[in-house]
Amino acid sequence: MGGLGGKGMVVWMVMFMVVIGSSVAEERKQIPTTLDGPFKPYTKVFDASLRSGSDDLPLYDPRVVKRVPAIYPDQIHLALSTPDAMWVSWMSGDWQMGPKVTPLDPTSVKSIVEYGTASGSYTMSANGTSEVYSQLYPFPDTLNYTSGIIHHVRITGLKPETTYYYRCGDPTLQAMSGEHSFKTLPAPGPSNYPYRIAVVGDLGLTYNSTSTVDHMIDNNPDLVLMIGDMAYANLYITNGTGASDYGQTFGKDTPTHETYQPRWDMWQRMVEPLASRVPWMVIEGNHEVETQINNESFVAYKARFAVPHAESNSGTSMYYSFNAGGIHFVMIGGYIEYNKTSEQYKWLKEDLAKVDRSVTPWLIALTHPPWYNSYLAHYRELECMRQSMEDLLYEYGVDVMFHGHVHAYERINRVYNYKYDPCGPVYITCGDGGNGEKLAILHADEDDACPDPMRTPDKNFAQLGGYCGFNFTNGKFCWDKQPAWSAWRDSSFGHGIIEVMNSTHLLWTWHRNQDQYDEIVGDQIYIVRQPHVCSNQNLLRRNKDTPLSESSDSKLI
Repeated sequence: MGGLGGKGMVVWMVMFMVVIGSSVAEERKQIPTTLDGPFKPYTKVFDASLRSGSDDLPLYDPRVVKRVPAIYPDQIHLALSTPDAMWVSWMSGDWQMGPKVTPLDPTSVKSIVEYGTASGSYTMSANGTSEVYSQLYPFPDTLNYTSGIIHHVRITGLKPETTYYYRCGDPTLQAMSGEHSFKTLPAPGPSNYPYRIAVVGDLGLTYNSTSTVDHMIDNNPDLVLMIGDMAYANLYITNGTGASDYGQTFGKDTPTHETYQPRWDMWQRMVEPLASRVPWMVIEGNHEVETQINNESFVAYKARFAVPHAESNSGTSMYYSFNAGGIHFVMIGGYIEYNKTSEQYKWLKEDLAKVDRSVTPWLIALTHPPWYNSYLAHYRELECMRQSMEDLLYEYGVDVMFHGHVHAYERINRVYNYKYDPCGPVYITCGDGGNGEKLAILHADEDDACPDPMRTPDKNFAQLGGYCGFNFTNGKFCWDKQPAWSAWRDSSFGHGIIEVMNSTHLLWTWHRNQDQYDEIVGDQIYIVRQPHVCSNQNLLRRNKDTPLSESSDSKLI
């Protein structure tokens, strides 16, 4: 190097950049893109040496026990609000369980966040709200629950891509948390994107769950999308004992089911190391229903999580939307009315119509139950929801839709109404975060595996849709082999990572827990937008009434 002159150095640098550029180009050649599709169906055979489930974390595990005195903040977590605002939430005080419980007074503790851009210097502060919730049962053999005090504070005026240091609690009681920090996301714009976004569903509270969380931490995301089914508290009766098949002490056919609420507190402590520095955006799953007296449901979900529903003109936290740099995310509720006369459908149509693809080119939707699924578990369970909403998502050019619910991984070719369509969304199911219900391994297309069509709709939510199924192969409700729209399926625990390269290319990587230390990935693909081809992905052309999919060559698959 010492013998290189100025011109020689320039030549060397050019050669070096050519080599680096070639290696990057070669790497991209090796990773398939959706333009290479449709892909032939692939199923990875389940490794019989692996366990299909995992044991629960014990109550004394250091990741789930309370680590601070009662009055101090516990279970600290973040959520995005608007691009210049962040929700900070936490719990103070202790929960109670017994035949009779007396809720704490939420006004007895202040809700304050102190924050600033330098460590140890908190030049700004914000006040918030507090509440408690209860889970109550009208049966003599059950225990009632009332929560600690839940605090939600919205801090505003935040600058993009800036690190903020904060602490929360009540300074008048000298009960403030230690210092935490977070980095705000880039401002909305076609060239601004978060570094990495983690996607996980059906997480639970097992050793597999902690492996998934550890793996996510290693991947260093700056946003987490949690696609429902979090703590699985409803798998336990009120004395903390596990119950098989939602069995309850008063009979599983009653409309009110027990749920062991302290598991929520344990779960939020398990994720706190990541959730206190990276915003977690959640949407409800079926395990969040938790019906109690007066037919109330989703009480814990609604109380524990601050989400930007008001900011996105939604009247409920059961569905909402938000921006993260150049991505518009739509969180759709699978367990609230979704038919075309519903408030959710009206909201969704208005929200999608307002998306400016020149500012947020990427449009990504999430809902817990999958619309396309070839596993036996939950096979075509939300067919009514798909039939109600799929046209709307296609019309507005949703690029990707993520699901949980099925405890396995499945990536779907670009599809619309069961037909390959290069302008349709890519559907991805990753409901394999690690919960105790074990992996889904059987597929509906296996011999004698096809379920009874009349038993397919989730009986707890039949009133939201009913039976909408129809036949496929040889008059059967199922295909007789892996459907051509199913590109990749694998029964393993894991999570996914989104890396947006630019306004047209997104790298999706699915990480399996068993590969955590092997430096390999389970599945990887570039998802490519084609706004010059797909008018539904191009706001300007859509507004000019250009026919949808004018250049698409859809074929039945």
